[in-house]
Amino acid sequence: MVATIITPVAADEPKYDRKIEVKAFDETKLGVKGLLDTGVTTLPPIFVNNQDLPLDRLTVVQDEAAKHAGIPIIDFSGVNDDPARRKEIVKEIQDAHATWGFFQIVNHGIPQTMLDEIREGVLKFFELDVETRRQYYSREYEKKKFVYNSNYFLYEGPVTNWRDTISTMIAPVSADPEEIPEVCRNIILDYSKEVLKLGYTMFELLSEAMGLPPNYLKNWDCGEQMMLLGHYYPPCPEPEKAIGINNHKDNDFLTILLQDEVGGLQVLNENRWVEVPFVPGALVINTGDLLQLVSNGKFQSVVHRVQSKKVGPRISVAGFFRPEFTNQKKYGPIKEILSEENPAIYTECTHWEYFQSYLSTGQDGTPALDRFKI
Repeated sequence: MVATIITPVAADEPKYDRKIEVKAFDETKLGVKGLLDTGVTTLPPIFVNNQDLPLDRLTVVQDEAAKHAGIPIIDFSGVNDDPARRKEIVKEIQDAHATWGFFQIVNHGIPQTMLDEIREGVLKFFELDVETRRQYYSREYEKKKFVYNSNYFLYEGPVTNWRDTISTMIAPVSADPEEIPEVCRNIILDYSKEVLKLGYTMFELLSEAMGLPPNYLKNWDCGEQMMLLGHYYPPCPEPEKAIGINNHKDNDFLTILLQDEVGGLQVLNENRWVEVPFVPGALVINTGDLLQLVSNGKFQSVVHRVQSKKVGPRISVAGFFRPEFTNQKKYGPIKEILSEENPAIYTECTHWEYFQSYLSTGQDGTPALDRFKI
């Protein structure tokens, strides 16, 4: 089955059937890591990113230039015990969203040792032997609270991303510790508690940034569900042909991301791609589509991607905050921030209705919110 996947057939040849190849790859339950372990040196056709989208042809700002490009870094010192500093942080968040939609935070309260340990925990999972890893491979997110697989949008997406992922449900009901592999169990549970606390603080700050009471977004179930994703990007034999994560916006309210020194995360800004530089101890914060929806466009969800690299593996850990899919609340522009000068630009929808729109785009960069524009 693996041999079928690694056959070096060009993506445009008649014999290539993407659906068959994708299904065969998925059924190996080995992911990209397992494929690379077979010694593959040529990129299998399902991983060839030949979309040639207009966005893909834009200038890329990286390395030293990226460090000076201006992606905001906000110091969270005093956020919970210094009212004057908290007001300054709220203003900095407003400015960061107005210009980037992405920013990094330092002195956020999660110790460096824990950041190092969660990256190491994710790495240890992917270094488990093949048969042990394979036991956790699944796409049954509704039945299992710890899942390992490759590409959430494997069957819907236009190109297979050079990436594997472990996903752990944290809230509202956390995975049973026994469901999580022992090599990463304790650190996933410990780190998640800290990310949950930080996420709720972020929702308070975002509420205040819109002139609302601190608990407004949290009480609206915007962070009802939190899932922790551990991404593993193996070194790629032909990185210029592949993509780690293709162009997309996040389908949540808020994402809190920990990255490592390997790099590759790029954000679209002013018609150029800017690599988000690695800052020791920092966490990357970005707005999801649902926050753009309820803020009536005040907080923009921004297109971003991850480039494949010849070096690696790259490890990143992301906390995704959103309502449960079963939540029937309608989400739309917050009435308290609307006025004659700021009328609603979106209709209301449930989280599930929005997610179905997102699925229909195949994560190809098409704005899922366009369907709900007035």
